[in-house]
Amino acid sequence: MQIKRLRPFALAVLMVASACASADPGANHRPSAGQGAAPRPQATGPFVAAANPLAVQAGLDVLNRGGSAVDAAVAVQAVLGLVEPQSSGLGGGAFMMVYEARTREITAYDGRETAPVAATPELFYENGKPLPFVDAVLSGRSTGVPGAVAMLGVAQKAHGKLAWSDLFGEAERLARDGFVVSPRLAGMIASNAPQARTTAATRYFTKADGSRYVAGDVLKNPAYADTVATLARDGAGALYSGPIAEAIVEAVHEGPRPGALTLADLAAYKPIERGALCRPFRVYVLCVPPPPSSGVAVLQLMEMAEHAPDLAEGPNSAAAWVAFAQLQRLMYADRDRYVGDPAFVGVPVQGLLDETYTAERAALAPGLTGAATAGSPPGGVFMGPDATREPAGTSHFVIVDAEGNAVSMTTTVESLFGSGRMAGGFFLNNQLTDFSFTPTRPDGGPAANAVAAGKRPRSSMSPLIILDATDERLVGAMGSPGGSSILAYNAKGLIGTLIWGLPVQAAFDLPNLVAKGPGFGADTERFSPALRDGMAAAGIVIQPNASENSGLHGALWRRGADGRWGWDGGADDRREGQARTR
Repeated sequence: MQIKRLRPFALAVLMVASACASADPGANHRPSAGQGAAPRPQATGPFVAAANPLAVQAGLDVLNRGGSAVDAAVAVQAVLGLVEPQSSGLGGGAFMMVYEARTREITAYDGRETAPVAATPELFYENGKPLPFVDAVLSGRSTGVPGAVAMLGVAQKAHGKLAWSDLFGEAERLARDGFVVSPRLAGMIASNAPQARTTAATRYFTKADGSRYVAGDVLKNPAYADTVATLARDGAGALYSGPIAEAIVEAVHEGPRPGALTLADLAAYKPIERGALCRPFRVYVLCVPPPPSSGVAVLQLMEMAEHAPDLAEGPNSAAAWVAFAQLQRLMYADRDRYVGDPAFVGVPVQGLLDETYTAERAALAPGLTGAATAGSPPGGVFMGPDATREPAGTSHFVIVDAEGNAVSMTTTVESLFGSGRMAGGFFLNNQLTDFSFTPTRPDGGPAANAVAAGKRPRSSMSPLIILDATDERLVGAMGSPGGSSILAYNAKGLIGTLIWGLPVQAAFDLPNLVAKGPGFGADTERFSPALRDGMAAAGIVIQPNASENSGLHGALWRRGADGRWGWDGGADDRREGQARTR
């Protein structure tokens, strides 16, 4: 069901489906009190959860001036691009879910980067074979047309209350006057990651005495201040033509391995407004962006979870974690096989979420002894084995305004500091390395996520909005960075809150467990010895997580012990963020 709004007839069908669900261990945290109970008030802000306190404050300042959730999102992104450049920025892309309280509609905005017109399936080939991954990341070939700014421009025009020009002041001030380097940014600056050691990054992160910036230092970025001032004055289009666009193209065309991005590619970019992809889950409705986002995979896992009774045993049960791991294996096998840009490949969204299919897939989980193989969902065309890698470099934030409008947005430059190349004081994405480096399957057919001109690479970014199925009202929102592990992190957040009934912060702080292919990456130190031993006895031997760690941010509208309704917010303790209402 791909819809912009959950209409009453559709909701009646959803409620019939959710009535078949098992008893909800999280009943104390349900969004609606049920028949005969006091009605739940509408969820309203201000509320902001993001990965850096300066960005949170910028968002709250906009809300306190009467701005909308989307207005605040513009300000939050502008500040994050400055103070957390390793994760997102003006040179990156994003997916954004917008809930409008008055109409109870959800719109999915696709600000994913696109490949230039000159891109071919062999974009990352050299001498007849794929480039080493790091070489591809650092090359000019890795940069797609940035989409986040254009997406925010379109969304703000539709949902904004304040003038666009009034949303960049804090970012400009921090860039001109300087901001205090946080410990996490300092760690990235000091890292040996090649993107942190490029000519552009070294120039930016080196002080006059030749040393690198460390935590507590004040870092200024006058070029970024000029860029956001230009965007404020001239609009989002200023990134796609004129001096900023020319600087982007110049940086991409530098060696080694210059890219083919042109001014025409930038000028032609269009964000896409899509219908949200929504499915019932017990008394809730879970909504994500459709492909090329991989939100469909999160919904698939949650549907399979209804056929995994061991999950109900809770976070202190090894059996519950084993069930979660096995469901992930099945989810990732299908996602990697079938999901791509729907403008180029047929993605069997309905088939992947077909109730019979998900029940059949879930039934395989207890017997899995190795990597899962992809299934055959209704309508699915069997695509080639996938050779896509998704490194670290992403952020997520959630905003709710005074009228109850909400934003859930995942934003990225793809890798740590993107490609390591800069223009206008911001880093450029390496998003095209999200395509499969191997464009064909053994019989010569294309992989679903193969490179093509104008194509959007598949993304694991899957920002969530959660509704009450009875009245379409906002219940909450959440999401995480994490490369391909985003799907596991988002599912953990949903299971922890909606199945296990935990407070949001406690759910976010649970150990991470990522089961993709034959291995199991985890926050090994966060699992108790008893849980580790119990999982190992079932064949789940965990190893330290090699992928980007989580950065879950979000909230649920819940009634507290005092009977009052409010935001139960969380900011993943693995990052530096906050979840605030004032």
